[in-house]
Amino acid sequence: MNDSSYKNWVSMSDKALIEQIGAYIKHHRLQQNKTQEEVAGEAGISRSTLSLLERGETVTLTTLIQVLRVLDQLHVMDSFKINETVSPLTLAKLEKEKRKRARKSETDDQETSEW
Repeated sequence: MNDSSYKNWVSMSDKALIEQIGAYIKHHRLQQNKTQEEVAGEAGISRSTLSLLERGETVTLTTLIQVLRVLDQLHVMDSFKINETVSPLTLAKLEKEKRKRARKSETDDQETSEW
């Protein structure tokens, strides 16, 4: 995931996308000067599984998350965050339904009355 060029993710094959993820993992591992053995040990996976991930082979989603956690790269999960949006019409209806004034209910008046 290199910053110097825009990638059209939609036009890439699944294999190319997986290879890009593997390159991302390898880049950050090397940037942190960690061996495959160190990262794999911290992630609780085998070194060969990490090697598969870095080469763009199929691994489980859990494995990917474990490696991202070890490399302190879980911020990539922000892309999956769901931002709820409210339409302007719905927002206007909600504003209209908000209370504008406070008033006592009839039950409050009856309870305090001694008649």
